[in-house]
Amino acid sequence: MGTIKKGILGGFSGKVGNVVGASWKSIAYIRSLPSSVRNPRTEKQRMQRSKFSLVAKFVKTILPVIRVGFKQSAGPGNSAFSAAVSYNIHHAVKGTYPGFEIDYPKVAVARGALYTASNVTATPEAGSLDFVWNTGAVNNASAADRVMLLAYNPGKEEAVYDMDAGTRDAGSGSLGLPPSWQGDKVETFAVFISEDGTMVSDTMYAGSYEVVPG
Repeated sequence: MGTIKKGILGGFSGKVGNVVGASWKSIAYIRSLPSSVRNPRTEKQRMQRSKFSLVAKFVKTILPVIRVGFKQSAGPGNSAFSAAVSYNIHHAVKGTYPGFEIDYPKVAVARGALYTASNVTATPEAGSLDFVWNTGAVNNASAADRVMLLAYNPGKEEAVYDMDAGTRDAGSGSLGLPPSWQGDKVETFAVFISEDGTMVSDTMYAGSYEVVPG
């Protein structure tokens, strides 16, 4: 309940409806209470926040890759990070709340118009992963396109990558792995980048593998 001070034309203290009266250094003032938000944590909001947290954590781990891979598709006024998070929330999350998981074969670490390659796979070797791909350069592909290789360790939430692991026409490339990853499961990806750096390919998922001791 509010209390009127100095008559009806004076200030008041306390609360009347959604109005609060108070004073500061003998100056009376009033303010309205903020509008209440109905059900600020609905199930839909919780689901969306859960997906965002899951994907954002993954994307932050590989931010240098994302800045290259999503540079073209980010668009004006949008960051590569935001574009990557948005895409993967909508296309690479599986399961039901609260048990959402990243669907790695559908993950995009890059999106672009540069021609990809077929049959991209990786073979675990002692302390590394050896990637191979078809070398056919058709459409806008070039033998001189660079390849970017990435391995992500979901158990440790860590990633290793090589932004320049060779050329398209090499047909293979190797990615070194930390000794601490021995026996862990990793998810692997490859991306082509044009020689002048102006174009990237879509993500090529290379499979899931167990790291071989070095």
